[in-house]
Amino acid sequence: MKPLEGITVVALEHAISAPFCTRQLADLGARVIKIERPEGGDFARYYDERVKGMSSHFVWTNRSKESLALDLKSPEAQPVLKSLLSKADILIQNLAPGAASRLGLSFQQLHSSFPQLIVCDISGYGDDPEHPGPYRDKKAYDLLIQSESGFLSITGTEQENVKAGCSIADISAGMYAYSNILAALLERQKTGLGKRIDISMLECMTEWMGFPLYYASDDQPEPQKSGASHATIFPYGPFATGDNKQVLFAVQNDGEWTSFCEIVLVKPDLSQSEEFKTNSDRIKNRDLLTGTILQVFSHYTQNEIILRLEQAKIANANVNTLADVWNHPQLKARQRWAEVDTPVGKIPTLKPVGSSHSDDFQLTKVPALGEHTEKILQELGFEAKSKN
Repeated sequence: MKPLEGITVVALEHAISAPFCTRQLADLGARVIKIERPEGGDFARYYDERVKGMSSHFVWTNRSKESLALDLKSPEAQPVLKSLLSKADILIQNLAPGAASRLGLSFQQLHSSFPQLIVCDISGYGDDPEHPGPYRDKKAYDLLIQSESGFLSITGTEQENVKAGCSIADISAGMYAYSNILAALLERQKTGLGKRIDISMLECMTEWMGFPLYYASDDQPEPQKSGASHATIFPYGPFATGDNKQVLFAVQNDGEWTSFCEIVLVKPDLSQSEEFKTNSDRIKNRDLLTGTILQVFSHYTQNEIILRLEQAKIANANVNTLADVWNHPQLKARQRWAEVDTPVGKIPTLKPVGSSHSDDFQLTKVPALGEHTEKILQELGFEAKSKN
């Protein structure tokens, strides 16, 4: 039996944050009924056409779900929704600010009729009636939250702010929604009652900004923007090698610094230099030390430097492209890739993180828009409209 088998989720979702959450629930065996607009559906279906004509965002976040095409603003939708919610354990939504309340789908509006229901609301800035805040009704997208949370101010270089290359704000909101829902299910086992979960994307990203926030506390300067290198530990980042490749490594403490100088640079006296003796010294003299490292590395290949780093027990990594990740030997050795069906055929997919045995998870089809409408309506006792 899968961990969430028997749990039903009704999802009024689009884009990334809520779909990413519900995909985790679906992976663990929950039945996720994704309600989509009959005309167009989830707009993330059309972000791009990179996966055999399907959107990369959509196939990533929507496997193992059922798609119900339903116009929520139509009178016919209300009895269908009520029937769904009477059997559901979780309602999750990331509609525009205030939309769920206008549809009669807030926790306050639903709790008396569906006391078992856990309602998870994801918004940009939170939706607490007692403490709405001035930003409650603002639209919010991933990059906007990266900016509001201060993430952009510490990411990139001194010349340019740079966003994360993936949807980091959406992902953080989706994962906090996921963990809060699991906790609410455990709580319901004790109380018998559902509860409301209020997920703010800004608060999710502010939590993730904890280290730089504390580093800049009491009006101290923010961490230096340092590209792909660590802002406050050095050397920790990518360095070029003599074969026009790169290796990324991390010297975490003074003991490792000594080993790095002795074994990797073969400059043992450098470890006792007053300019580089402590991490603070090395940060202060970052440019000077970078020149020394690059001068040594220029005489060796990437593989030769990695061998030296391994000998010195210095943590290191390849600077991989996405093509490298698709063919990563560790993922292959651990058999982490599987296949999932889609409307355009099978595609590779990563197995759910943390799950290894096939009984622990499910990987079923990425649904076509409205693919399960007729089945779900008949199951609820409603007559499906003719497609003609």
